[in-house]
Amino acid sequence: MSNNPHTLLIAGGGIGGVAAALSLAKQGHRIHLFEQASEFKEIGAGIQLGPNAFYLFDQLGLTDRINALAAFPDDLVVMDSISGDEITAISAATLIRKRFGYPYGLIHRADLHAVLLDECRHFPKITMHSGCKMADFEDLGDHVVLRTEAGETYTGDALIGADGLWSGVRAKIVNDGPPRVSGHIAYRAVLPIEDVPEANRRNAMTLWAGPKNHLVHYPLRGGKLFNLVAVFHSDRYEEGWDSYGDTEELMLRFEGVVPEVKQMLNKIESWRMWVLCDREPIKEWSKGRVTLLGDAAHPMLQYLAQGACMAMEDAVCLARKVQESKGDLPAALVSYQDARYLRTARAQLTARLYGNVYHAAGATRDLRNAFLRGRTAEQFCEGNAWLYDQAEFKQSLG
Repeated sequence: MSNNPHTLLIAGGGIGGVAAALSLAKQGHRIHLFEQASEFKEIGAGIQLGPNAFYLFDQLGLTDRINALAAFPDDLVVMDSISGDEITAISAATLIRKRFGYPYGLIHRADLHAVLLDECRHFPKITMHSGCKMADFEDLGDHVVLRTEAGETYTGDALIGADGLWSGVRAKIVNDGPPRVSGHIAYRAVLPIEDVPEANRRNAMTLWAGPKNHLVHYPLRGGKLFNLVAVFHSDRYEEGWDSYGDTEELMLRFEGVVPEVKQMLNKIESWRMWVLCDREPIKEWSKGRVTLLGDAAHPMLQYLAQGACMAMEDAVCLARKVQESKGDLPAALVSYQDARYLRTARAQLTARLYGNVYHAAGATRDLRNAFLRGRTAEQFCEGNAWLYDQAEFKQSLG
């Protein structure tokens, strides 16, 4: 508990913003959490949770609730969608847990958000403002003023921009223009387990890698649902996360794949789509009494499955740095940024690389398959130790 509690303003009520509110409220700080949507909720479907996420749940006291809602795959599997061959399979149930001390999990994004949000409601010092979009803010040196589009004004000791890819806070303190459009589009959907073809009802996170496309599917909610994400190269561009997808284009982009993939795609009548974007890594995202968190600071493509995990890591690190600062918030924000930027930059760039690997064609595809087949499961784990090993990631949490 902090001996010098602050009033902190957080713009953005997604996973990162809510995790930051919870982490800071646990230290006794007063939080105003602003969400521009009419209610606090998450859109989307499934997300993957690496062992680093489960360490964070322990720190936040959420492990039992998350475990009750998550699914835990037996294996992480990569398949070739043209030949139908298995390229590699890693035991998530035994090897990953043994090596890193925590499991690899799968959860509905809305379930994770709901757990964080419900926990926030136990803290009377967290005030949640829905339907409340930030219009502007001003750092006045000894405090920050936030103004909403409705004309309301809020004063705090610092502002945390957790307002996503198109962050208005970032635009003002970093001013690096629009996000980088990757040229990849993702379609997402969720199926009841009874609608999943029998051949694909495997308790695994399965990725079908193809030329300029891939399909991921895995169980959610204890196996009651199946999450599907289909990604392909396209020059189509629409902002947002919740547009309707074009089924005809989807099928065209997956021509030539094996029946097991086509059967999954054919089961979905209505897809939601979003354009995949990221930004170049930056070293400085704190200025005075203002900082960024999650996608506002370091948006990344989904290929490393670490966007939500990195946002929650940010939240825990930020809270620790504020706790250590003895009231010097500008110093705490810089210390938080300095602890995080190398790890998050590596995640951003690795995610881009993985996208190229998943979508390889021709000789590059053959090289990918040969390389992955030649690696043992133990080598896979060591190759990901920078991401999942506690000795590695604890340094970036402060």
